[in-house]
Amino acid sequence: MRIVIAGGHGQIALRLERLLAAGGHEVAGIIRRPEQGDDLRAAGAEPVVLDLETASVEMVAAVLQGADAAVFAAGAGPGSSVERKDTVDRAAAVLFADAAERAGVRRYVVVSSMGADATHAGDEVFDTYLRAKGAADDSVRARTALDWTILRPGSLTNDAGTGQIRLEAHTGRGMVPRDDVAAVLAELLDTPATAGLTLELISGSTPLSVAVKDVAGN
Repeated sequence: MRIVIAGGHGQIALRLERLLAAGGHEVAGIIRRPEQGDDLRAAGAEPVVLDLETASVEMVAAVLQGADAAVFAAGAGPGSSVERKDTVDRAAAVLFADAAERAGVRRYVVVSSMGADATHAGDEVFDTYLRAKGAADDSVRARTALDWTILRPGSLTNDAGTGQIRLEAHTGRGMVPRDDVAAVLAELLDTPATAGLTLELISGSTPLSVAVKDVAGN
């Protein structure tokens, strides 16, 4: 498959790019800064420099043309402003989905967040983030032209992945290594029967491939 990843220099995205490239897929990662390109090439991905905060739908659709799948893994990141939670975590996610529809890319996987909810209350920056992610998820789930899957990991760690997870509609809170999040994303891309699902992910006791098969088609 040809897979295009928004937020291509993110910690999860770089891990995913390595996994997909090792699996024989053709991978492109959208980045904002040209100097990030070497890290993507080292991961086996083609860097595409494009700012999703200022790009048009047509510009993003041109990047997605001919792709078999799209992954939204971009985020404003820790320490970013309330404004960028909206322009990146919500608006860029909606733009990327619009562009996927325009380019005819049906398979669409979103890296969201546990607790994402457009109606989430609170005035802290993290509350704004959860509302932005929730609104973006709602926009994606309303689309019939996309075979979407939304993945909502728990608290992310840089521990080595174990390959043992819990993946369900509702898992409750927990931790999960970024290694395992990337591996689940790769498995979801290879499992089209997970389309239409919003899934929470934490560490657990079920082998990763078994957990994905268990939810497929549910």
